Amino acid sequence: MMQSAIAIRDETDADIPVITEVTREAFKTLDVSRQTEHYIILALRAAGALAVSLVAETEGRIVGHIAFSPVTISDGSRDWYALGPISVLPAYQRKGIGTALIYKGLERLRALNAGGCCLVGHPNYYPRFGFRNVEGLECQGIPPEVFFALCFRGAYPRGNVHFHEAFGVTGPPGDALII
Repeated sequence: MMQSAIAIRDETDADIPVITEVTREAFKTLDVSRQTEHYIILALRAAGALAVSLVAETEGRIVGHIAFSPVTISDGSRDWYALGPISVLPAYQRKGIGTALIYKGLERLRALNAGGCCLVGHPNYYPRFGFRNVEGLECQGIPPEVFFALCFRGAYPRGNVHFHEAFGVTGPPGDALII
């Protein structure tokens, strides 16, 4: 069976309810999830903090999404971003869609002249993209083995990384529409 082509594109306003549902479905059965990822994306969007937000589409259907938002680093490093959440509908996982979203998203960050990107994720997945655990760069409360960074230019920062406050939401942000 031939796999349909995957198109990666910027989100549109019309995609927002679908992105919410894709994200909910992707994290629904994951034990490590607090089931708040869709709220995080809504809160990032409401705060104007979605620097890059891409969808993966096949046969006219959105099957994946990736978000990037600015982070602050205690050493004053600028233009660094967080990758996540990233979501792919369960029926479309392990088909290269997440990989395509990550590569396209990192390409977009480089075009924005980003210094680098960091994330919290599975230790066996993200090193293939060049992410690594960096001594001296940490995120409070996150085990170092699941905190990764990828530097695009210069040296790796040192200090504490702070993700956008949206990553702390536990429910719908403000008056955001939840479908």
